[in-house]
Amino acid sequence: MAISFPISNTTPLTFFYLLLLSSSSSTITTTALNITTILSSFQNLTSFSSLLSSTSVASDLTGRDSITLLAVPNSWLSLSPSSDLTRRLPPSSLGDILRYHILLQYFSWTDLLQIPPSGVLVTTLLQTTGRAHSNFGAVNITRNPLTNTITIQSPAPYSPSNATVLSLVKTLPYNITILAVNSLLVPYDFNLMASDTRPPLGLNITKALIDGHNFNVAASMLSASGVVAEFEADEGGAGITLFVPTDDAFADLPGNLKLQSLPADKKAVVLKFHVLHSYYPLGSLESIVNPVQPTLATEDNGAGSFTLNISRVNGSVAIDTGILQASVTQTVFDQNPVAIFGVSKVLLPREIFGKDPAGVTSKPGNAVVGTTVQPPEISPPPENSLGLSGPASHLSSPPGFRAEIKSDGENYRVQSCIVALCCIGLYLVL
Repeated sequence: MAISFPISNTTPLTFFYLLLLSSSSSTITTTALNITTILSSFQNLTSFSSLLSSTSVASDLTGRDSITLLAVPNSWLSLSPSSDLTRRLPPSSLGDILRYHILLQYFSWTDLLQIPPSGVLVTTLLQTTGRAHSNFGAVNITRNPLTNTITIQSPAPYSPSNATVLSLVKTLPYNITILAVNSLLVPYDFNLMASDTRPPLGLNITKALIDGHNFNVAASMLSASGVVAEFEADEGGAGITLFVPTDDAFADLPGNLKLQSLPADKKAVVLKFHVLHSYYPLGSLESIVNPVQPTLATEDNGAGSFTLNISRVNGSVAIDTGILQASVTQTVFDQNPVAIFGVSKVLLPREIFGKDPAGVTSKPGNAVVGTTVQPPEISPPPENSLGLSGPASHLSSPPGFRAEIKSDGENYRVQSCIVALCCIGLYLVL
């Protein structure tokens, strides 16, 4: 005898609503970044969290992602020299000290353990304010290959301020990593009494690129072409966003592609092709609604031409010109209304170089123009808080710490299982 179960007509609709709730919850988890809410789970970081809120630095992070936060635990923050800084500095200066602890790049624990002994230079939120001299708003991260000790300090030679990573506190791939460090960092040659509320001066774009130490070719071309004056004139209103190729990007151009030999008008168009006529901080680029963006070259040549396709690929901002794909490699300057980002390739418009430029070949080991190049893959999240074992490692968590690593993908799978179980229950009951 067959047993039948009545199925309510509302069951598919119920399933649909539950699925929507599950997916929206996962989306919120990956896009919302409230740093004080995240830090509230860790009792040993309450003082540092309070400093972020009282100096308004926490609000600076709204809309940003792909960052690494260097947090000082209460027990270390109460020790000199960190305690001296928190007591005597005004909120404006202390705010810039805290901005120096926000790296504008996501590092998983695996990424940190792959840092070469020579180190890597990483831009901080302080560098984007324009208040740091030269590139002293960046930090140099080094790793001792024998002990895997991670040290962070100013790129200036013989900088007296440095910090050692104590442990991994939390990671949300590829959104945020929180690391515990044993001291507040002070940028080299930084005016501790400077105010972050003083009105910003008009940005000298060429000087900002020269200070970046990796954009000399671009700075020279912009200055010689005269278009930099136009860019600076456009700083008002909606602002501008510049994608500036590094010196290595120019060196990687095929040998028979001579930008300098282009007529002056076409050279100006290529340079304008690297600029959006709106201010986009990194977080806005990563979550941009309309991926097809007009450039300053579009305004001179008509709608639909000289556009860039901007998207997020493997945790990086990818920029597709139609014949090649570049990725954002660093933040050079970011203060409304101007954002300047270093990019891995010279952006070649198809309107000038064609969809498959004849005779254009790549140097050995470099991408051929016309080939889409994927940004480097981001390392998967670590499976434990340290990733180290054995007596050689001293990176242990301070008292009260535990590494809490939550993968958004795992959360989504758990939610999906719950939805499936709910649907089965509804199916049986109804």
